[in-house]
Amino acid sequence: MTTPARRLPRMPGWAKVVTAIVLVLVVLFAGVRLAVLPGIKDFFGTESHDRSGPALLKSIQDMSRYDAASGNFQVVVDLEKDAKYLPDAIRGTRTLYVGAGTVEAYVDLGQIGGKDVAVNGDRTSATLRLPHARLGRPALDPDRSYAVSKQRGLLDRIGDLFSDNPNSEQAVQKLAVRHIGEAARESGLTARAERNTTGMLEGLLRSLGFTDVHVSYGS
Repeated sequence: MTTPARRLPRMPGWAKVVTAIVLVLVVLFAGVRLAVLPGIKDFFGTESHDRSGPALLKSIQDMSRYDAASGNFQVVVDLEKDAKYLPDAIRGTRTLYVGAGTVEAYVDLGQIGGKDVAVNGDRTSATLRLPHARLGRPALDPDRSYAVSKQRGLLDRIGDLFSDNPNSEQAVQKLAVRHIGEAARESGLTARAERNTTGMLEGLLRSLGFTDVHVSYGS
């Protein structure tokens, strides 16, 4: 008489779910570790291919402004994002970013009307009234801007693996642009631009025979 085969005990449903989650996490962390190991990229021979299309001209604008001064700025952005009720090791990010950029100060010569220019009869004296200098939008220099460090919690690291734009620096770049703009407004750059514009116009008009040149600013 044959002995009936013993059936192995079935794994409970909750145990299957836990096992699946553990396996997924193991695979994910193995991928992260491989990504950071030195020499892995060289081993697989990663190459870059630029398949971008041609740049398209969208519009053309005539410029009538005189760029009279330019300021170079640098700011260190320390941006931290925390989650309520969760420690930073689980959910949270902190990015230390060095942002470098320039701000142009200009005078819009296109706003000068006929009433803003007065010339005497023998063309030896000229009086000009110009609009006050203004600041352009800060331009962040990607070659001189970089992330010093990035700290991310466990959930943020896992989320980056499935994100179309992992480790995006858009938030710190916006903060860098804002702080650079604030620094430019407090730097006296517009006053420097007005002095340079005055010197340029005085030199130009004197080369044309004017001996008395007056330049003022305001509406």
